[in-house]
Amino acid sequence: MLRLRRAAVACEVCQSLVKHSSGIKGSLPLQKLHLVSRSIYHSHHPTLKLQRPQLRTSFQQFSSLTNLPLRKLRLSPIKYGYQPRRNFWPARLAARLLKLRYLILGSAVGGGYTAKKTFDQWKDMIPDLSDYKWIVPDIVWEIDEYIDFEKIRKALPNSEDLAKLAPDFDKIVESLSLLKDVFTTGHKLVSEVIGASDLLLLLGSPGETAFRATDHGSESDKHYRKVTDKEKIDQLQEELLHTQLKYQRILERLEKENKELRKLVLQKDDKGIHHRKLKKSLIDMYSEVLDVLSDYDASYNTQDHLPRVVVVGDQSAGKTSVLEMIAQARIFPRGSGEMMTRSPVKVTLSEGPHHVALFKDSSREFDLTKEEDLAALRHEIELRMRKSVKEGCTVSPETISLNVKGPGLQRMVLVDLPGVINTVTSGMAPDTKETIFSISKAYMQNPNAIILCIQDGSVDAERSIVTDLVSQMDPHGRRTIFVLTKVDLAEKNVTSPSRIQQIIEGKLFPMKALGYFAVVTGKGNSSESIEAIRDYEEEFFQNSKLLKTSMLKAHQVTTRNLSLAVSDCFWKMVRESVEQQADSFKATRFNLETEWKNNYPRLRELDRNELFEKAKNEILDEVISLSQVTPKHWEEILQQSLWERVSTHVIENIYLPAAQTMNSGTFNTTVDIKLKQWTDKQLPNKAVEVAWETLQEEFSRFMTEPKGKEHDDIFDKLKEAVKEESIKRHKWNDFAEDSLRVIQHNALEDRSISDKQQWDAAIYFMEEALQARLKDTENAIENMVGPDWKKRWLYWKNRTQEQCVHNETKNELEKMLKCNEEHPAYLASDEITTVRKNLESRGVEVDPSLIKDTWHQVYRRHFLKSALNHCNLCRRGFYYYQRHFVDSELECNDVVLFWRIQRMLAITANTLRQQLTNTEVRRLEKNVKEVLEDFAEDSEKKVRLLTGKRVQLAEDLKKVREIQEKLDAFIEALHQEK
Repeated sequence: MLRLRRAAVACEVCQSLVKHSSGIKGSLPLQKLHLVSRSIYHSHHPTLKLQRPQLRTSFQQFSSLTNLPLRKLRLSPIKYGYQPRRNFWPARLAARLLKLRYLILGSAVGGGYTAKKTFDQWKDMIPDLSDYKWIVPDIVWEIDEYIDFEKIRKALPNSEDLAKLAPDFDKIVESLSLLKDVFTTGHKLVSEVIGASDLLLLLGSPGETAFRATDHGSESDKHYRKVTDKEKIDQLQEELLHTQLKYQRILERLEKENKELRKLVLQKDDKGIHHRKLKKSLIDMYSEVLDVLSDYDASYNTQDHLPRVVVVGDQSAGKTSVLEMIAQARIFPRGSGEMMTRSPVKVTLSEGPHHVALFKDSSREFDLTKEEDLAALRHEIELRMRKSVKEGCTVSPETISLNVKGPGLQRMVLVDLPGVINTVTSGMAPDTKETIFSISKAYMQNPNAIILCIQDGSVDAERSIVTDLVSQMDPHGRRTIFVLTKVDLAEKNVTSPSRIQQIIEGKLFPMKALGYFAVVTGKGNSSESIEAIRDYEEEFFQNSKLLKTSMLKAHQVTTRNLSLAVSDCFWKMVRESVEQQADSFKATRFNLETEWKNNYPRLRELDRNELFEKAKNEILDEVISLSQVTPKHWEEILQQSLWERVSTHVIENIYLPAAQTMNSGTFNTTVDIKLKQWTDKQLPNKAVEVAWETLQEEFSRFMTEPKGKEHDDIFDKLKEAVKEESIKRHKWNDFAEDSLRVIQHNALEDRSISDKQQWDAAIYFMEEALQARLKDTENAIENMVGPDWKKRWLYWKNRTQEQCVHNETKNELEKMLKCNEEHPAYLASDEITTVRKNLESRGVEVDPSLIKDTWHQVYRRHFLKSALNHCNLCRRGFYYYQRHFVDSELECNDVVLFWRIQRMLAITANTLRQQLTNTEVRRLEKNVKEVLEDFAEDSEKKVRLLTGKRVQLAEDLKKVREIQEKLDAFIEALHQEK
């Protein structure tokens, strides 16, 4: 009776398995059952009349392979009774085989229908790719021209080879015969049925449903079920991590394939794949808007509320490492304990076929897959940072814009800020801490900025400064994402693991956030690759207790999950705020245009660059006008300027010493010696200086003289700066002095005056020079002795005591000259004593030095008057000159000297004019062009030299228009993407 009861129980279990297997996803495979259990699929044993078991749901269990709840069975009570045993096993076997045939055919038909329905559903889910045919290269459509499909068909296996892969039907027949033998054995049937329940209990695993044969379980069964649930939870967590890593690897493989496909599309090769111009991506368009805004106003005075991801954290908290993991490249300079981020770096991440980086103002691309390009990029970023920092400062608010493209990168804009410091160390500027705070606040006070708060997990949270700063900027945590770095070190060093959970949830400090993430940024080795860090991070979290103990969720770990969350938050913020910002800039544009129309109705809206180009053209035109100056004008101004420079030397050091010798032979000898010395040492250099100054004066005259109504005073500062810088850079040709020295020496050696006209010109030149000196001498005497009686009476002026002494001395010396008009140039000692005694007799006390000074001016006036009288006598002396003054008391050697000087000046002026027009003007024009090019690249100089309300208004108007146009284009592209 006990055996029959167990057989009935087993039959009911098998019946429930067969009837309800279709409702259980991932049901128990048939081949795993016992041999007898596989053969028994009837509803109940023919010898036993059992009721159909009632099903009920006890509790739901989930497996890693299915999401559907598995059901447990409740067996109905068995009714016992006597039934006659009839052994018709051949008929039953045939019936079973026929039923098996129907099951196979039905499954095939049903499976085919289900497969077709599933295929139709998948087909409806696939988007229409007809609009994206342009992505596929032309070679794909013409692939039959390059691939011989006939050869491929012949290379495929034939039907005989494929038949070998089909199942062996003979073995299937043998298995069916084995079933026949099993059913013939009656005693085996009963024993196998008795063990069926035990087999089903043994097959119960942590991932599958456990069945119970009775309604009432013991306490040991309940304990077993509780332990199994805990194990299931642990296994589910492990499977979740494994599944996440598996799909991540699949995604990376797909991204790699996508990268190769994009290379084929974008690169142009010899196989007929043509380069196509792709549309600019959304993130690139958005980044351009932010760049224009940064150039427009870096201090956020324009109420720039466009979203950015602002990365803030304490110094050495791991900000740079997190950014590099998101960008998938080691792109930032690194240092041990030293402040490396000295200015904000705006990093625009976008998807692209190649992993490259480039700066906004440069066309060079850095291949991030090559170590030498990575090193060059880090060096360039460091140079730009140090260049942006002004002297006496440690950090700079100037933003460096960098674009990073690559397969699989999340599209967003991040701004890496200098690390927040607590104390200023040696080598830093005293205001470094306040400057970093002001820069961070300027970016975080944007109500649409996403704050990525980086906290070092390996140090105490109480030592953090940045959390307080973030709490001030975003007290409700509506746009803050908290990231705990170096979790591996934190888990290793922290004695209480729950402390990490408290940090992640913000319970140790009053900071709220949208989300909390934990990442691992490597083992502290700067030479570690991104792939190695990512593998280490995945391995750590796979084995970490933080996930196994449910302190952290699976979506809260790894840098990849962080980048996905930040990207989603960024684009959500962009879509919510970009249209509002566009409307704000439209209103700003209208206000600026109205102000321009009211203040400058007749002027075009030229910004600073356009004004600079206009001024540049005017300056170049003025330089070209130098070449249009006539040769006569050049020679006149050169000759006049040179004589003004050398006249003092000629009169004081050459003419007067020679003229006071009172001997023609001595006069000529003295003149020749002094002229030779002058020519060898001073004259060529003086001539070049005069020519260079003359060129400067003419250049300045053309640059500064007003042009009438067309003159625009807004260019005055710029022109003056260009003139000064060009003159500073210009140097006269070094060979000019050597050639000029030879010419001047030959000109001064010539004494032959060819005609009377030249003689008269020399006399006129001599008279002008002597009269100018006589006038200067009389002015000096007047200043020495004071006003004469006429000025004293008319202008009520009096002489000083010193002037009275000079006047008495002058009168005494004039009496001496009247007595001896041929007196030499110097006073003898006895003459000085005589003059002093005569003055003392009249009550005038004088000093011998005062007598000498007064004598120098008195005698000089006397000599110049005598020389002028001699010039008048020499007007008719050309005839005697031709006869070399033979049989004549008239000697006009001084006229010959001035003729030689005059001729030297004319020849020198002609030579300098040729050098000017042929060489120096062109060199000056070249210098001006170089200066203008340098100024064009120096934005600071343009801002300093082109100033005024008109310039600033035009500059603002242009920038606002550019911002609005880019925003409109971005919004249109954003709507198209939706």
